[in-house]
Amino acid sequence: MKCFVGIDLGSTTTKAVVLDESGHVLGRGITNSRSNYDLAAEVARTEAFVSARFNHLEREVERAGGAAALSRLLLAFRMEQMKVQLASLRARIGDEIGRTVAPALRASAADAIEEIFRRIDAEEEARLGESSPSIRSDFFRDAAGSAYARLAEEVAAKAGVTFDLLLGLYDKCIVAVENEPLALGFTEHIGKALDRAGASAAVRDAVHASATAEFEVAATVGTGYGRARLPFPKEQIRSEILCHGLGAHVLFPGTRTVLDIGGQDTKAIQVDARGIVTGFQMNDRCAAGCGRYLGYIADEMNMGLHELGPLALQSKRPVKISSTCTVFAGAELRERLSLGEKREDILAGLHRAVILRAMSLLARSGGIEDEFTFTGGVARNAAGVRALQGLVAENYGPRQINISADSIYTGALGAAHFALRGAAE
Repeated sequence: MKCFVGIDLGSTTTKAVVLDESGHVLGRGITNSRSNYDLAAEVARTEAFVSARFNHLEREVERAGGAAALSRLLLAFRMEQMKVQLASLRARIGDEIGRTVAPALRASAADAIEEIFRRIDAEEEARLGESSPSIRSDFFRDAAGSAYARLAEEVAAKAGVTFDLLLGLYDKCIVAVENEPLALGFTEHIGKALDRAGASAAVRDAVHASATAEFEVAATVGTGYGRARLPFPKEQIRSEILCHGLGAHVLFPGTRTVLDIGGQDTKAIQVDARGIVTGFQMNDRCAAGCGRYLGYIADEMNMGLHELGPLALQSKRPVKISSTCTVFAGAELRERLSLGEKREDILAGLHRAVILRAMSLLARSGGIEDEFTFTGGVARNAAGVRALQGLVAENYGPRQINISADSIYTGALGAAHFALRGAAE
């Protein structure tokens, strides 16, 4: 079937969306942008086509084994992907121990690492047996890092090494693992996933039919912070502003104002009834008040980025934060903790400070018209959403605030629709 691809090469995450000829979404893919933009674009694209194949076989598998069979198969597939990267991380940390850890501590460090990864493997296997596995980050760094840090705290003292040593080993190796051109595609893992899921013959037949289906890419458009690195001719590149405006319009046709808080910048955009941009303001001088700032806070607190919002929602007395400068974030966080402030109260204050910066951009772009659409990675953060809802109501009164579960893909969706429109012209 003919399809159209949009790629949003962001500073922290790279997204891809695949559309059919009618503009329906076939699949979505996302990955950390890493330091290798070319690899990130290819991984996101691969993941989008993996998603497209799973969506393609959804109806067949549900007929053959029901929705539960499809859910279990997808979970088993993601486990196979996870295990490949865990094995690589484990091997790299082992090499790092031999190179950098003092000889007297090498055996103890190796034993601790062995125990950590044994437990992570056990937890992964247990997830497959759970009827409703807990939701976790889409990214290997966050999913593995959260489990690694938690288990390292439990294992360190018993093994005779420090938590800092174990965490330092992880930090030295995780980027290299993220940059490996691993085989993350559908055909590489679906066989083992079928076995793990205990799939029936009917489900296996449906999977085979999907695996052999052909997708013909008719056009591709790229956008995002790193769009200049995409190997496309200039006519296949669109600005972030145009793509986010069109993407928000596609998701919510009544959209008139768009706020996108990405990893490196924040964009306030005004659009007309056709999704055409009529005005915008953009903060791109630094990462203050953006997703990368929250990511830095997560690293400082040894938490996954996806854990910040839920913890902030537990706050009873949010702390007033005067600055959202990424450079000073760690120092301010440590100072607040030393004063006895609770982690959840500090995080609640940080989220409000991020949204206050965005509100300033919105005001300069023309204010908030009804309907208002919030996009980008921070739109998936419940604490950020709550802060935005409160400030919008305080400053503009009642407004329809649209937030899609797929908001992080808005730029890629807009790019894909530009590809579709271009092919039709």
